Amino acid sequence: MPISQSNQPRRTLLLTGASRGIGHATVKRFSAAGWRVITCSRHPFPENCPWEMGPEDHIQVDLADPVSTQEAIAEIKRRLEHGELHALVNNAAISPKAEGGGRLGAIETTLDVWEQVFHVNFFAPIMLARGLVQELKAAKGSVVNVTSIAGSRVHPFAGTAYATSKAALSALTREMAADFGPLGVRVNAIAPTTTLTENTSQSMRENEARAERLRSRIVLGRFAEPSDLVGAALFLASPASDFVTGQTLFVDGGWHAAG
Repeated sequence: MPISQSNQPRRTLLLTGASRGIGHATVKRFSAAGWRVITCSRHPFPENCPWEMGPEDHIQVDLADPVSTQEAIAEIKRRLEHGELHALVNNAAISPKAEGGGRLGAIETTLDVWEQVFHVNFFAPIMLARGLVQELKAAKGSVVNVTSIAGSRVHPFAGTAYATSKAALSALTREMAADFGPLGVRVNAIAPTTTLTENTSQSMRENEARAERLRSRIVLGRFAEPSDLVGAALFLASPASDFVTGQTLFVDGGWHAAG
């Protein structure tokens, strides 16, 4: 007889950037699939979050600060049952804007902004994966990095520091796959197009003509919703993709393929 779902060991996800948008949708989807979700963000646990164990499984951390990140890693280790982490989804990212919400280009972006963006978007994912490598190895786990289509082309809203950090994260995904693979840990990425979150929606309202030009490039004719991305993340985190590593899955409504 098949083993019932209740007798299966519960899988654990560590999710960064869980306080809004894509993070909220990811928590809902993984929780519905029976996962325990440990969340990390720079904000305290929001009271309106939907999962029962949210307050107990939330860690407040400033991923722009390496010391805070290391402290969070130690706390995560203490919370993991049996020393196993089945999936790490590196979703946290920042994309600073110019005054008035405009795009920050290469000339205008100051060094401190470059450093902050790269600490959150690039260094934190590898710090977390390295710091939790034994827990990922024990579970034969999976790392999913959330990159962006902005990492492969100039984007009308995404600033230069954000775009280059995401391009670097794509390259890091490939390198991590080679280095973590012998440990039985898979590393992949999802690359979304513009996704309708609170921040991006505001930018598009302020630049409607630019937003319409961007939407017209998407083959499916609409921007992504956060829920559009989480199915790809769940697939790459789950045994359904056990022989997939080093890949970037574009979840962009066909923009990448159309050129």
